[in-house]
Amino acid sequence: MDDRITAGDFIEEDISSEFSLRPVRLSEYIGQEKVKDRLKVFIKAAKMRGESLDHVLLHGPPGLGKTTLANIIAREMGGSLKVTSGPAIERAGDLAAIMTSLKDNDVLFIDEIHRLSRTVEEILYPAMEDYALDIVIGKGAQSKSIRLDLSRFTLIGATTRVGLLTSPLRDRFGVHLSMEYYTYDELREIITRSAGILNCRITAEGALAIARRSRGTPRIANRLLKRVRDYSTVLGRDTIDTESASKALDMLDVDEEGFDRIDRKILEAIVRNFGGGPVGAETLSYFIGEELDTIVDVYEPYLLQKGFLIRTPRGRCATKRAYDHLGIKMDEKEEGQASLFD
Repeated sequence: MDDRITAGDFIEEDISSEFSLRPVRLSEYIGQEKVKDRLKVFIKAAKMRGESLDHVLLHGPPGLGKTTLANIIAREMGGSLKVTSGPAIERAGDLAAIMTSLKDNDVLFIDEIHRLSRTVEEILYPAMEDYALDIVIGKGAQSKSIRLDLSRFTLIGATTRVGLLTSPLRDRFGVHLSMEYYTYDELREIITRSAGILNCRITAEGALAIARRSRGTPRIANRLLKRVRDYSTVLGRDTIDTESASKALDMLDVDEEGFDRIDRKILEAIVRNFGGGPVGAETLSYFIGEELDTIVDVYEPYLLQKGFLIRTPRGRCATKRAYDHLGIKMDEKEEGQASLFD
């Protein structure tokens, strides 16, 4: 998982270039048009009233630009950005130390906010509603509560699993924005822009070839672009075209749908070994040797979104698209089963 090139999560190799490829203004941000349109209105209204932006909850698959949007919001509001994550905040005091350092219009970005502990989460409630921290000093009969006033900051929470957020926390966000997978044209535009920053030439067709295998995710698109650039450099080509992009991605074992070896292994197991399904996720994880959470959180969402997999009460079933992609002919029973999902 750590070196999976089609993973939407941030990996070590992204450190060297991802930050330089990120847009810094909403006008530079490509895609997510509905999200941008809403943010433009909310940011402008907050600035006209001289107030901080309401707290924002960003949810969607990894790699779609949630951290980038947090950076842009902070810049548009004229404040600074402080970044942390749910697992990194172990004690209430850790969060208190961060929030007391915030100034007006600053943005506190908490990634994986659904992984906050309940104790830490309860500290957030008065901070989000009243811009105040309630701290208890001492123990037992000698304890006393002190309220500290905070600056008018904006909390931006990011999560890939919005259903795991508790209702009290979720309801305290005034702005809920859902991030969606990008279209091929949007990814092609992102790849072309990134290629210019990386000082490599690319044709529109070459950018589209990479976009088609990027799983609708800008982070993956930029990662694949760098690998294709390496391939073209070694071959002595000064421009990335469709041929060099396709050959490089074939070498990386990323097929035309953006599936890697594990994606195909999941589909092949359901089709060849379980007759197209249904098969439980736990059984599937044992069969292919991957963790259950990895299958459910990492691999399944894209297979479902692309229509290659169906999740039923009895388990996972492969669709006709999966059979066609694998080049396997369906028998009559499987055709009848697949027709139920058309």
